[in-house]
Amino acid sequence: MQEAPLVSVIIINYNTYATTVQCVESVLAHTRDLSFEIILIENGTGQFNAGNIAPFGDRVRLLVSDTNLGFAGANNLGIRHASGTYILLLNSDIVLKENAIRKTLDFLMTQPRAGVVSPRLVYPDGRVQSIAQRFPSVRYNLIELFRLQKLLSRKKAGRLLLGAFFDGTETVEADWVWGAFFMIPAAVIRQLPDGQLDPAYFMYWEDVQWCLDVKKLGYKVFYFAGAEAIHLHEGSKGAKNELMEQNGKVFLNTNYSFARRTLLKFTTYLLGK
Repeated sequence: MQEAPLVSVIIINYNTYATTVQCVESVLAHTRDLSFEIILIENGTGQFNAGNIAPFGDRVRLLVSDTNLGFAGANNLGIRHASGTYILLLNSDIVLKENAIRKTLDFLMTQPRAGVVSPRLVYPDGRVQSIAQRFPSVRYNLIELFRLQKLLSRKKAGRLLLGAFFDGTETVEADWVWGAFFMIPAAVIRQLPDGQLDPAYFMYWEDVQWCLDVKKLGYKVFYFAGAEAIHLHEGSKGAKNELMEQNGKVFLNTNYSFARRTLLKFTTYLLGK
């Protein structure tokens, strides 16, 4: 009987055939000293089949959905079939280097209450992406509004506010991280409702909700500066702005009181965001 892998890497393809192939090849080429499986989700586009994944070998398993399940639904499909102790949700437009999965896992395993970890993600030209974020907050809006961060050093202000204020050079605990490289213990997922990530968000804001759910269980979310991957940031296209706005409202209505939402909306308006 084959031993279960330590990490299950879940990659979703939705009309991103070339970048998905590049992503899978980068995992196979740049992951060392680690037992892993790749679960490739063909998410309703018909681009991948048993024939064209054969060159990847037996480390890649194909799951085919006849319909587009969205980001949350497709990842949960992969999770249901995953056998790894740890789950890595990996965007199809990620290109790995420097054994990033192993390094990220090593960090996660040193943190007793780590629920989610993402490494540093960069654009192809090396610019650091702002993947470590704070939850929407009146407090942080007021700090920005009155420019109170100016009273702190740039490094301290970055650690406090994260997002665009944070230069990404050090490991920090965050409120949430992007879902592009989202490593989470399978045991943590099993503690969530129905043993899966919240499927309420078809695409966008799901990573914010997932991190909040994990933190409610008493776990921490980390941005890990000790590993790096390239994020092309050119995945599947669609009505992105409309979906983001819609799902942002869903997140706030689900998790924030009316009074808190009202204050947040007002302070966000004053900031011009």
